[in-house]
Amino acid sequence: MSDSAPLVALTGIAKRYGGVQACRDIDLTVRPGEVHALLGENGAGKSTLMRILSGDVTDFVGEIEVAGQPRRFAGPADAQGAGIAMIHQELDLVPALSIAENVFLGRELRRVGRLDRRGMQQRTAAVLERIGVRLNPARPVEQLRTGEQQLVVIAKALSLDARVLIMDEPTSALSSSEVDRLFDVTRELRRDGVGVVYISHRMDEIARIADRATVLRNGETVGTFDPRTMSTAQVVEAMIGRPVQSVFTTSDVERGDELLRVEDLAVRHRRPRPGRRDPDGISLTVRAGEIVGLAGLLGAGRTELLETLYGVGSAGPTSGQVLLGGDPITPRSARYALRNGIAFVPEDRRVAGLVLFHSVLANTVIASLGSIGRLGLVSARRERRAAQDSAARLGIKTAAISDPVDTLSGGNQQKVVLGRVLRTQPRVLLLDEPTRGVDVGAKAEIYELLGELAGQGLGVLLASSELPELIGVCDRVVVLRAGRSVADFDTAQAREADVLAAAMGEQLTGATS
Repeated sequence: MSDSAPLVALTGIAKRYGGVQACRDIDLTVRPGEVHALLGENGAGKSTLMRILSGDVTDFVGEIEVAGQPRRFAGPADAQGAGIAMIHQELDLVPALSIAENVFLGRELRRVGRLDRRGMQQRTAAVLERIGVRLNPARPVEQLRTGEQQLVVIAKALSLDARVLIMDEPTSALSSSEVDRLFDVTRELRRDGVGVVYISHRMDEIARIADRATVLRNGETVGTFDPRTMSTAQVVEAMIGRPVQSVFTTSDVERGDELLRVEDLAVRHRRPRPGRRDPDGISLTVRAGEIVGLAGLLGAGRTELLETLYGVGSAGPTSGQVLLGGDPITPRSARYALRNGIAFVPEDRRVAGLVLFHSVLANTVIASLGSIGRLGLVSARRERRAAQDSAARLGIKTAAISDPVDTLSGGNQQKVVLGRVLRTQPRVLLLDEPTRGVDVGAKAEIYELLGELAGQGLGVLLASSELPELIGVCDRVVVLRAGRSVADFDTAQAREADVLAAAMGEQLTGATS
């Protein structure tokens, strides 16, 4: 990392939306060849600050300097002209167009009045080579994996001569190998003198890739530190403003009777999906008061197993069986699963878990209307009380339960989904990546809630790509590989390396198979 003059310096940045102070007197510098992490809970001011830097927000208080010169951007194009580009969490690509056409979208090269596709492909190839990526520029983006699409967006930014890249949760949908590749490219950018602002909730990634980290809380700068010298607990304390003993909450609950048993289960999905693996010989158990984790590489079959147990997507078992409380069941639909005490929180809450334009109230009670009405009529008073009770129990931060759910942070949206499924009073709770895109403070609250639910006798089956989460929260971890269960670890003795080795098919220690 260079100690030379900053590429960008933000001083005294403040921004108010109505009665909400999103940013207040924030300072931030980005140096050449530096990866500068920006941390904070959802709502801390990270997004607003980066929207100001990228030119998306133009009405604010404070100063921006680029290469020592004061700047005031009129819009994103103006910021890009100054060498600042933002890579959003939702990748801005047109699937049907080629890599080169996406890189030059809106500023296409022309020759004698026609599109110069060869020229665009040559320039795109040069940019890809600069970051060590081998992709055919003529290849349609829809044929690329998510990690490759991420690299195309980086190439697009570099083609604009960007000297400062803002990466917003760039690894949220990537496999571990794709994360490694992204980090290789990021290090290449660092060697080339590019400054990177890296927004993430994953502390292990911050320690691996960041040179400095700035923490925001309630729209203010808490401080800037070396992320390699601070523990996760110290970072979380800075983010939430109170001491924490541990991010994870473990449960000492005595295990009860067996709630769920899956025996050599194999199924086929109605619509086979590329890169997805149907269960093809999975066995596991979940007892009352127990949290069981599902580990595995991308495409191992974790999501497919949870969907099968919830009765969605699958055409039904081709072999094996599922037992609930000792009785065989055949989950045929979500209605059937809910009626039998199985609830599911899906991976993509914004698509499968929430009705975004509806209120917090409506999203909370939609699955339990029968319990708050009589003779087919729903009581508005009971609806309101039920939603208020869930919001209070789960600590959902919202100005009013009548607010649209898409105005909430990721962590609060996830709490709404949890509140909704818990109102169905399940015996078994299925969770698919429950903390993805959730800040560290909200993660700790979700972990604490899972511990409480286990203490009340629920059985929890939790799929996650984060090994520290699985080992820190779960009592046992079942490892899937190619649609099969290959190992079962007691987390009291398990190491992350052992779980990963099982997922990759390597030598194991401390597991039962």
